[in-house]
Amino acid sequence: MKFIQKVSARIGALLPKNNFARGVSVLVGGAAGSQLLMLLAAPLLTRLYTPEDFGLLAICVGVLAMFGAIASFRYEGAITLPEDNVEAANVAALCLATVLLMTSVSAVVVLFAGHPLALLLGAPALADYFWLLPIGVFCLGTYQVFNYWALRHKNFAAMTDARLKQSFTATMLQLIGHKLGVVSLLSGYVGGLCMGAFLMGKSGLPHPAFREVRLAGILKAAKRYRRFPIYSTWSTLFNTAGSELPALMFATLFSPTAAGLYALTNRVLAMPMSIIGTAIGNVFLASATDAHREKRLAPLVTSVHDKLAHIAMPPTMLFVLAGPQLFAFVFGENWREAGAFAQWMAPWLYMTFITSPLTNLIIVLEKQRHDLAFEAILLAVRMATLVVGGQTGDLMVTVAMFSVGSMLCWAGFLTWITVHSGNSAYSLLKPTMSALTWGVLCVAPLELDILLLQGYYGWIVALTVTGVLISTRYYFLLRQAYS
Repeated sequence: MKFIQKVSARIGALLPKNNFARGVSVLVGGAAGSQLLMLLAAPLLTRLYTPEDFGLLAICVGVLAMFGAIASFRYEGAITLPEDNVEAANVAALCLATVLLMTSVSAVVVLFAGHPLALLLGAPALADYFWLLPIGVFCLGTYQVFNYWALRHKNFAAMTDARLKQSFTATMLQLIGHKLGVVSLLSGYVGGLCMGAFLMGKSGLPHPAFREVRLAGILKAAKRYRRFPIYSTWSTLFNTAGSELPALMFATLFSPTAAGLYALTNRVLAMPMSIIGTAIGNVFLASATDAHREKRLAPLVTSVHDKLAHIAMPPTMLFVLAGPQLFAFVFGENWREAGAFAQWMAPWLYMTFITSPLTNLIIVLEKQRHDLAFEAILLAVRMATLVVGGQTGDLMVTVAMFSVGSMLCWAGFLTWITVHSGNSAYSLLKPTMSALTWGVLCVAPLELDILLLQGYYGWIVALTVTGVLISTRYYFLLRQAYS
């Protein structure tokens, strides 16, 4: 923990002095740091736990996320709104009350339906560990409430500190307790949530406003902000289902091992891109509003799409070309099949990466209904491909159908965004072909190795040269961005 505090202090000295820029930097740095820690630990964890263990974790996380999405009925979103801190504290108290309610509901579900639920999810072994679910719901809900309280008071340092220590705690518990089996993988994840909830609560509860919380104030807050549970709860649950149901369905249709392979592949491919994409999306949103008013939105969208395509193409090509070998090399031979997943999932995640930041245009153009329609179509297509693929009984066919269906949905949405920004659909071709050309050049050593069949050591050399080429490409892209 002291090491993390020292690193946080060193990073803090390097941050910009502007309050807004500093806040963004702290939050992005905290997110990147916690995700990086988990990525660095992944090659160790995958050698200590089996794909089936990771599958049970993915199922548990999915069920927990569904409860966590509505743990406070989305009232936490209203914590930042009141001018008066006492009113905000009453909203927070209301949130904590609903968290306790949902914790009780999850405990009842586990007590009376834990075993049937585990059987339904295709993971009967999980029934013995579902007692962790109510603890996780309580900690996740509490963390979210005090996270919004910290946002209200711009306490970004506390948010970053909690996120880093949460990841550190989870990782250490999973590494140290590996001899106990999957229970350590699951309890480590929940233990991390407990650490995050404790730290956020410790930073928020001492505020004087909480001493003035009254039942009348809580009831008034429930009525005043009733739109949050009425509308936001369902929207959030809808989005959570879209991200968590695939792993649950892989477990139900095939096995926990299939869910584990999918979960690791999705984490490795999507995590770095999501951090970069979120940062670019925030900057794009800030620029797009002015660009829309000044009638220069079309060139801005073209420019951002061009940058995103060039960033995402090299790793996409790398995973398509050598996914199985990469996963076996980094995570162990047991995870070679996850690399085959990556070959199909990489193009879909490429489309997600280059489109997601641009979806902020929905806010600028006030096209929220179209966004809702896209989310509904995407969820329907993904569920349909999983069900149809599951009927074939072939796991890889199902992954391929799921990935291609998701990719086509995102490609269609990207085309819609491009056209509504004032560009033609054909404007997507030039940056895509340019990025593809550079991507092919970057992975050329691996392409030659495959053609020449140079063996394991030849592959290592080819991978090293490819890594150098990709790093050099990113160096010039970075210089170009700052020139």
